[in-house]
Amino acid sequence: MPNLKKTVLLSVIASTMIMAGGDIAPVEPVVAEVEADWGEVFGQSRTFYIDRTYSGSLVNNRNSLATGGYIGYKSPDFNGFTAVVAAYGTYGFNIHSEDADVIGSASYDPSLYGDAFDNYAFIGQAYINYAFGNTNIKIGRQRLDTPMTGADDARMLPNLFEAAVLSNTNVENTTLIAAHVTRETTGTFSNVYTPGALSLQSGYGLGFKEGTSGHFSNMGTIALGYNDINGDGSIDNSTAGVTALAAIYTGIEGLKLQAWDYIAWDILNAVYLQADYGWNCLLSDSVKMKASAQYINETDIGDAFAASVDSNYFAAKLGASFGGLSGYAAYSVTSDSDAAMNGGIITPWGGMPAFTQGMVTRHMFFADTDTWKAAATYKFADLGLKATAYYVEFDIGQANTYKPGQAWTASESGFDIQYDVAAVKGLNLRLRANYPRDFAPGLDWDEYRLIANYNF
Repeated sequence: MPNLKKTVLLSVIASTMIMAGGDIAPVEPVVAEVEADWGEVFGQSRTFYIDRTYSGSLVNNRNSLATGGYIGYKSPDFNGFTAVVAAYGTYGFNIHSEDADVIGSASYDPSLYGDAFDNYAFIGQAYINYAFGNTNIKIGRQRLDTPMTGADDARMLPNLFEAAVLSNTNVENTTLIAAHVTRETTGTFSNVYTPGALSLQSGYGLGFKEGTSGHFSNMGTIALGYNDINGDGSIDNSTAGVTALAAIYTGIEGLKLQAWDYIAWDILNAVYLQADYGWNCLLSDSVKMKASAQYINETDIGDAFAASVDSNYFAAKLGASFGGLSGYAAYSVTSDSDAAMNGGIITPWGGMPAFTQGMVTRHMFFADTDTWKAAATYKFADLGLKATAYYVEFDIGQANTYKPGQAWTASESGFDIQYDVAAVKGLNLRLRANYPRDFAPGLDWDEYRLIANYNF
């Protein structure tokens, strides 16, 4: 929405008449325009319907309908300072014979609500931003979208954080970032999980319930909860938070390099590296090629509240595009490990950068797992339409912590269709579907999502 402006018209009517040859010469009105910047209102309205039908080891259908989103205000710039505040909320409709908050209800999908199917609203963003020269500082409640700490905005409301983030571009073609994150509120997607090995490796920790329904909780608590991880009677897993340092370089044509180091104090150190290189195909300049590689390494540090952590993930991706058609193939390997608690990649704070993740299946981070994925997208530019189809397969080894000692192959296929409504600026309609097979041995489902986003 554009800034609000007030135009004041000052008309000066001549009180003096200039006489010239007996004629009266009128004095032209004097018009002065004064602009007043009152700031900016922004937001998103989201209505979401989800339907999942289980088969195999579990037979059930669950579906939910909710509406919500966020609305915020950004102040005008004052000598480089701006302030932002935004309220978030979700309201789920009772579309079954029993209410959504009935204990043990299997009719509703929990991913559109707060904990225990709560409808809730809260202040999700509240920060001060200061920009000077090539430096920017943002302090307070905010959305983060970084490789290992992110919004994971896959259902009604995203993860949000309390953090201080500094970025600088003084070095040519380079962005430097330093951030410290202390607290998180987990988005509605977290409620599909039960705290355990699956949640810990799928973007949500053992203590994510402490951060649901708009409650901001300590980063260590979100990751590990209050369980006696070390077996010594200690149950306080709160920490000093997560410090992130990054450098992103784009000084070579077609090449982008980024390096991130996440210091999760007394839990782990995570190094994330990614390289992307794009070029014109040698056979035709109309075909654009892109090759990417990524690497994650995690090791325990400090008091090692998560016990032993020693994990590596490698992935590569090759893509091509021609006109409105694009596609890629990706492959990843997560190493085996004898780490006491976790032999795979821990992702408790929503970061989900893997080239080989499915829409819902994130088994690529299990220890001793090889994964491959193929996807294709076609953009109908004149229609405002984009359609994607994908398939991903996970060869899971016995060292996984979800079903320890059991090896199996899981897969997921699906599609994603988006339509930007030309008649209503900012309105996006979306149909998504996923079909996991052997998510756990013998557990399948078909899931459909209808989403209407209106951005303003």
